[in-house]
Amino acid sequence: MTSELERKMCKILIVEDSDTFRETLRGILYSRFPFLAFDEARDGKEALKKVNSFHPDLIFMDIELPGESGLELTKKIKESYSKIIIIILTNYDLPEYREAARRNAADHFIVKGSSTTQEILAFVESIVSKLRTKPTKQGHG
Repeated sequence: MTSELERKMCKILIVEDSDTFRETLRGILYSRFPFLAFDEARDGKEALKKVNSFHPDLIFMDIELPGESGLELTKKIKESYSKIIIIILTNYDLPEYREAARRNAADHFIVKGSSTTQEILAFVESIVSKLRTKPTKQGHG
């Protein structure tokens, strides 16, 4: 099964200004999905560059980023790359954050510290398995 997964590699971009959280999340994901490609960005400007060069299938997006809100960045990315799945990350489980995430076209919403490692891995597994069954070309629109 791994060779099939490797043939259709999914790419994950982690956009998070906390080095510790970003590296921890990447480590957790890599431990379960070593066949995926990972990249990271610390802020919105770097994230947009990575989206255009790395072409991720899935983005973990922090809401609070230096220079630009992760929600605004999500909207920008979705306008050009509607097929990229974006998971909003936040420390705050507030209804207004969830609503703002929906308004800005985020696909999912995860509260840091509320979800267990196993829940996050199971969630990513379900997304990755869906991505593997779709055509590999990201494309616009």
